[in-house]
This record gives sequence, structure tokens and C-alpha cells, in this order.
Amino acid sequence: MFNIFGTKPKNYENLDGTTFRTRYQSAAKAELLDVRTAGEFAGGSIKGAKNLDVSSSQFQQALKTMDKNKEYFVFCRSGNRSGSACDIMSKEGFKAYNLAGGIGAWPK
Repeated sequence: MFNIFGTKPKNYENLDGTTFRTRYQSAAKAELLDVRTAGEFAGGSIKGAKNLDVSSSQFQQALKTMDKNKEYFVFCRSGNRSGSACDIMSKEGFKAYNLAGGIGAWPK
């Protein structure tokens, strides 16, 4: 299905930092995913996040083992890679939310 602009609609939501954190904290079954590289993750992340590099060959394999009954709150540095990850995940049947603006948009 295409929208009036000739593009497919997104099956995930881009959320601002405050909405992203509020929804994550209030979700019954939620997982916080940092889809940056292991090096970026080691340099600092959001407390409680799990690292799953969207650009690695293991990303698609990891999806096969993940719980589709959870909601996934996904972020990266700027919001681009996490948007790609959310797109892939939503096509696989996951409920995913993208942190628009990346990790810097997470409220302090």
C-alpha cells in the first residue's frame, strides 16, 4: 500500500525524546535497543539499553530470537540507523519506536 506521495507508510513511530522515554518507562514489556556499533555503545549509552548493531551480520539473526510480544525502543547517534532498524523490525512483525534525533534527544 502506498500513500498519496507514492511512498510506503512507516510501520513504526518516530518519537521525540520525552515521549520516547515516557512510553518506554510505562510499557509493560519493553526493551531498549542501542543499534550503534559496539565501540559507540562502549563509549556510553542509555542505562539499561542492549547493544545490537544494525549494520552487523548478526542483526537479522538476532531478530529470530527476539520476543515479538515486547515493544522495542530503538536509538542510535542521530536517528537514521535506528529508523532503518525499526523499518526492518516492523516488517518482521515487531512493535518498534524510533528515538528521533538519536541518543542526544534522550532527556537528561
